Amino acid sequence: MRVFCVMLIVGAVLGSAPRLRAEPQLVNGINAVVHDSVVTFSEVQDMTMRVMDVLYRQYRDQAVVFQKKLNDARNDNLEQLVERQLILHDFKTTFAKAEQQAAIEKMINKDIDQEIEAEIKSRYRDNRTSFIQTLQAEGITLERHRQIIRDRLIVTWLRQKNISSEIIVSPHRVEAYYLAHRDEYKVQDEVKLRMIVLKCPGESEAPRTEKLAEDILAEIKSGATFAEMATIHSEGSQRNQGGDMGWLALSSTGTDSSGSQRNQDTPQVAKYLADTAVSLQAGQRSGVLSRSAGDDYWVCQYDNGMATVGRHYVADTVLKKETMVEERQFESAAAVTNLPPPMEFYLLLLEDKRPARFKTITEVREQIETNMKAEEKARLEKQWVEKLKKKTFVTRF
Repeated sequence: MRVFCVMLIVGAVLGSAPRLRAEPQLVNGINAVVHDSVVTFSEVQDMTMRVMDVLYRQYRDQAVVFQKKLNDARNDNLEQLVERQLILHDFKTTFAKAEQQAAIEKMINKDIDQEIEAEIKSRYRDNRTSFIQTLQAEGITLERHRQIIRDRLIVTWLRQKNISSEIIVSPHRVEAYYLAHRDEYKVQDEVKLRMIVLKCPGESEAPRTEKLAEDILAEIKSGATFAEMATIHSEGSQRNQGGDMGWLALSSTGTDSSGSQRNQDTPQVAKYLADTAVSLQAGQRSGVLSRSAGDDYWVCQYDNGMATVGRHYVADTVLKKETMVEERQFESAAAVTNLPPPMEFYLLLLEDKRPARFKTITEVREQIETNMKAEEKARLEKQWVEKLKKKTFVTRF
């Protein structure tokens, strides 16, 4: 019923456009009209479906937020499709002469051929039949596929033609921006860590793995370098770098699967590692430590084969934050029997420390210039699209 009503409205508004009434995609439901072209609900939905899974994973426990984000994505996609039709219409009107159209179409067709050949070679191993069969399975004809590529090439070309890529940002503007946003370039206290990780395949293997960690620690105390022992024994991802984790910002935020998380451009050390690192001086190493699995886990410190201190951590995966909820002293082996079994044992070396500081303008000048150029390009593009809207019929439903 909604589709029928929308078709009636469009017919009343654009009764002089027979081409519009004849297009089969109207059965889809029209979401917007740009001159004599339409944007359908299914086109918008197809674009929105690409981000729906990502949004669901992020906001599945926040139904209201999820719906708002989904609506925002849908509205953004509608605007993108409207802008695309505006640019395509501008192409038709700007290059209306037959000789212009012929020359441009010849150039575009050559680019389309090259792009399709590259697609067949990279995705289908030079198998044209497989390429055609895939299009058919998706309900797309070869001509439609060529049209999609053609429209994308035209839109890209006109954007480049109408929006200068030679945007210049003066040193004065960069310096003014830096001074106005200096707090954004504050770096937290940082530590440079090395780590030896020993995986524990099961609870029964814990004594053997802990003994191996103690033996490695004894070798280091006897003169072996931490980096050498990491290269030989570690099962962590930094093994080939001698366990080197690089410079990490001390933080109480959450972690990813590698034990660190990026906040803007700064890698952050995991909370359970930070709590050990802050107690060490540059050049000092930890004793043997273990960590259990999951988001609700224990980190234990060992001395002569027995856990002596335990810290209980809980990770909030939504807020991406970890909290130490309990610290416990163990006076006997029996005190740890109810704790979850360790999934790994590890040793830490704190090679160096750096206090909190502000990045210098030299360090961030290139980043600021890049950001300012992107902002200026976005402003110019928005200005150009607004001009197209003023001279083209656009309506949304």
